[in-house]
Amino acid sequence: MSEPIDPEAYQARLDRMSEIFSTMMVTVDDLAGKRCPYKNKLDLCTAGFGCRNQRKPRNPGELRVCGGDDKIDYRSAWESA
Repeated sequence: MSEPIDPEAYQARLDRMSEIFSTMMVTVDDLAGKRCPYKNKLDLCTAGFGCRNQRKPRNPGELRVCGGDDKIDYRSAWESA
């Protein structure tokens, strides 16, 4: 049988998680308009659609290279299908 949950300890944990995630969201919100969400840490494009910032892959069969400079609003680069 499990121990009963201490409501105060439970709330303290929820508050701590909320603090951690809210701090992360400040960074995410800042980057959201500057960095394409489909650009991975290796500057490769993971999008399953066309974008004018896509460049040829380094090697055949690999992901395309993202040519975005992160200084523009990337959303206008997406092609609508």
